[in-house]
Amino acid sequence: MNEQTSLSRRGMTLVEILAVVVILGLIATTLLVGFSGTFGKAKHELAKSGIGLLVGKVETYRIEKSDWPSNELGLAVLSAPHATPTASYFVNADQLTDPWGRQYLYVMPGPDGHPFEILSYGADGQPGGEGENADLSSVNLRGKADQ
Repeated sequence: MNEQTSLSRRGMTLVEILAVVVILGLIATTLLVGFSGTFGKAKHELAKSGIGLLVGKVETYRIEKSDWPSNELGLAVLSAPHATPTASYFVNADQLTDPWGRQYLYVMPGPDGHPFEILSYGADGQPGGEGENADLSSVNLRGKADQ
């Protein structure tokens, strides 16, 4: 009888398997929530870098052309077919897209005396918002107005 008892205890019961699955699910959910916030912050940092790059290219365009890009063409003047790859202000078309897959917006003149503004509306693509949905603007990245 002792041999029969040891044979039946070798496997796990359904309750034990369910307990393990629930615990693993809770751990996975906790990690997923933690990482999703980190990914959102990383996309914001990428958007800030993208805006910074575009600000530099727009300012280079201004130096070479003696004028700011128009609102009609916007940031498209920095890319083909409006610019050649040899132009110092040239960027690839994919650099005109924010980390959420939407085009960066260009406004000229910008607010508060700034000559222009480049912005992204964040994860939700709508003006305003907080956290991942917060707007990112070249005006906020630059500080005081250019003279």
